[in-house]
Amino acid sequence: MAAYMRNVMLLVSREQTAFLTRGCGVAVTSKRYVRGLRRKPVRVLFPDAEEDPGPKTRPQPSSEDQHERSVKKEVEKKKKEVKVTAAAAQHHEDRGSIRTRRNEPPVSVSEDQVDDVRFERAAPGDKRLARLVSVARSRTFREHQGKILLEGRRLICDALEAGANPQMVFFSTMDRLRELPLDKLKRATLVKVKFEEIKIWSDLVAPQGMIAIFSLPDPSRLNFANTGHSVPLSLICDNVRDPGNLGTMLRCAAAAGCHNVLLTKGCVDAWEPKVLRAAMGAHFRLPIYPNLSWDAVENHLPKRVTVQVADSGCGPDRSRETEDLEANVSHKPSKAGDYGWVSTRRSHSDMRLEEYDTDSDSEDEGLSLPRVDAKLYHESWAQSPTALVIGGETNGLSLEALELAEKTGGQRLFIPIVPDVDSLNSAMAASILLFEGRKQLLKLIQSGRKWKTKAEGQLP
Repeated sequence: MAAYMRNVMLLVSREQTAFLTRGCGVAVTSKRYVRGLRRKPVRVLFPDAEEDPGPKTRPQPSSEDQHERSVKKEVEKKKKEVKVTAAAAQHHEDRGSIRTRRNEPPVSVSEDQVDDVRFERAAPGDKRLARLVSVARSRTFREHQGKILLEGRRLICDALEAGANPQMVFFSTMDRLRELPLDKLKRATLVKVKFEEIKIWSDLVAPQGMIAIFSLPDPSRLNFANTGHSVPLSLICDNVRDPGNLGTMLRCAAAAGCHNVLLTKGCVDAWEPKVLRAAMGAHFRLPIYPNLSWDAVENHLPKRVTVQVADSGCGPDRSRETEDLEANVSHKPSKAGDYGWVSTRRSHSDMRLEEYDTDSDSEDEGLSLPRVDAKLYHESWAQSPTALVIGGETNGLSLEALELAEKTGGQRLFIPIVPDVDSLNSAMAASILLFEGRKQLLKLIQSGRKWKTKAEGQLP
């Protein structure tokens, strides 16, 4: 009987070995099934459980496991807090020992002195230059905070010579600082920064390593050096929106010796960086009054002034019009289309509706404009204190400018050009007319001393 049982067991073991060799998948599955039972007797793993990544019922850990995990988390959290506190205390102790050893104040900059003028050395991470430059380029900041940004040695020196008030000056080297008049920088904050930082925030292609923040200057309080060479000639910029054109006009006005420059509402800000670069220091050579209404413009002019307006053309047929002007034929247009640089829209401060004929060929045909005679630019038109109005290239002259010219007995000044050529740039036209007006005024002053005394009494 025992021998029979041994044979049966041997046969069963052989069949089992053959069965496992032919199909190992069932053996693996049963093996995993047994291992799962041994690990977690509470949870039974079936063969189809491996294909289901998210079973509906998940085993919940016991209360003892939860308690152990919470205890471990609290212990780790306390260890981290202890490490952070120790590191902070060590850092504070190190900083205190360094400051005590070096006897340095707890500030981010160090002070130095050159030629009785104190300056600061900006430490890494000093954001004053970036903050001031970024906000000083905004017109809203300039108007509300009363600060302007000047860059370059020449512009900063011109501002200091005119009496402008510096607040903060950033420079890269000591040689750059010595190029400025140090006696006028004693009340300003001087900060030495790296040239790389100035290069990042500079608008120039080749930065000079010098940026300054000034208080917005008052034209009536500045000291202008060339007042003795000025003539009774004023420039009125009417809705000039291009920074390059406005800066060039200011430069021409300073070169022609104008008495002042008046900017109406709608013009670009005179203290914008592009205007400052194009003007080349003209802001500190003659008074510039920005953002004026037309009532305020009249208040800044002499009582017996003649207002002239610049016109790019006197109608569609320029050659015929030029012949009429050369023959001294008075031309009195009544339509907006007869003017070259005239806008049929009033300024926003004095806007009102106008009735016109909708059946007309042109929108401005039914609009009646002030009657102002046309005159060639080289004829005599500056025989008394004169104001010249230059309109912007986009909208042209405003109706208020024409009304003021009609009120003061002014003319439309026309610069003839060859046919089939567009009108001149507004800044170029301003330069031609300003220097022509200066020539006529100087000739009249030199020939008649009586008028010179009278004109001086009329100037404000």
